[in-house]
Amino acid sequence: MNVLMLILLSVIEIGFAVFSIVRKTDRKQWLTGRLLCDAGELVLFLLFLLTREVNLGFRFKGLFVILIVRLLITVICYLVKKGRTEDPKKTAAKVGSGLIGVMMVVNGLIPSFLITGYEGLPTTGQYQVGQTQAILVDSSRVEEFETDGSAREIPVYFYYPENAAGETYPLVLFSHGAFGYYQSNSSTYMELASHGYVVVSMDHPYHSFFTHDTAGKLITVNPGMLQGVQYINSDVATEQEIYDLSSQWLKLRCDDINYVIDSLEAAVESGTLSDSWYLGDVDVEDILTVTNLINCDKIGVMGHSLGGAAAVSLGREREDVGAVVDLDGTMLGEQTGVENNQCLINQEPYTTPLLSFDNDEHHFAKIECEQQGIPYMNNVVLANATDGFCTYIAGTMHMDYTDLPLFSPVLASLLGSGSLDKTECIETMNRIILEFFDCYLKGEGEFRVQECYDLSEHGN
Repeated sequence: MNVLMLILLSVIEIGFAVFSIVRKTDRKQWLTGRLLCDAGELVLFLLFLLTREVNLGFRFKGLFVILIVRLLITVICYLVKKGRTEDPKKTAAKVGSGLIGVMMVVNGLIPSFLITGYEGLPTTGQYQVGQTQAILVDSSRVEEFETDGSAREIPVYFYYPENAAGETYPLVLFSHGAFGYYQSNSSTYMELASHGYVVVSMDHPYHSFFTHDTAGKLITVNPGMLQGVQYINSDVATEQEIYDLSSQWLKLRCDDINYVIDSLEAAVESGTLSDSWYLGDVDVEDILTVTNLINCDKIGVMGHSLGGAAAVSLGREREDVGAVVDLDGTMLGEQTGVENNQCLINQEPYTTPLLSFDNDEHHFAKIECEQQGIPYMNNVVLANATDGFCTYIAGTMHMDYTDLPLFSPVLASLLGSGSLDKTECIETMNRIILEFFDCYLKGEGEFRVQECYDLSEHGN
């Protein structure tokens, strides 16, 4: 539909420019035609809207705003110049106007080409899923990315089983990857919640692609962190530099997750919300409805990439964490230091049940490290884990363990996505995660996992 709209609107713009040149319209005549052209383009968009071929979501909202603003500007110009005698409008100006019109249409439609109409995958559980949100303000920590001494704020988003009063459910917390977003794995949250889990996904401000604080301010990725990630992925970064930067990032994330868990446990125990909860337009009863559903004796932590590394660290640090899922994250928190430019890895047993997913590249890199006798953090941790499991889905790349390939195939391809069926990949991953948490948080069944899930073969 975005292609059809691009063609139609471009034809209108180019057609009007050609018509104006051929008819040798003067400025007044051209402005009248411009008014009709802009109005026609807006009417065309509204017709698409009425037929439900497009909606006013993020994909098409930009184009809608552009069409309205341009029409308003044209109306103002028409009223100002009404009744005036005008000289002939130059051909170059007519051509330029047409090209500008096409460029505006293209820019307005960029989101529709980058982003699909993805609205999540169907859930398989018995519960309808409710959602709500809040911001937790950690007054004990100063926001390190600001200079005004303000407290650290952590936006939290809840996914929970609706109409389930009288029961309590395991709590699962999710941490997104570097430059990620709380919705990066929304299909996973929805699937878990539909099967009787309370899922809390959080934004890590200044690590997140974008989020908002209690004042409504838009917060984007900190440039320093962006540069740091680019640097440690370069060939010039030393092991010490990598260790120093990753330790800093993991501390912030672990502090965020710890504060969220502690705040939830306090709310569950007291039945009330402390002053650290900022609700905005959300009713306090909405949050209490969720906290009343939480069983704090059954807590799981999961994350993607850097968030997965943080989840592994929490599984070692907290006794109340009963299961950990690492989605294609190097377990950076298991590095204890650097000696002779070689990383030192924690050799202590990892006693929390741990499930790790790898993409193709990481899987075969781990095998190569094993063959060459090179210590690799994930290998060491899993080898020393009481209940450690590792698997990979054949053909995957880093972003295939998020919903991004379904939300924006273009961006996912640029950031790293394989050629496999994206929906089947996410559904397979979600099924494995559900079985893992069911086993270790609910005590249901015995968890087993294949070394590899080849989606090109049936029966996996």
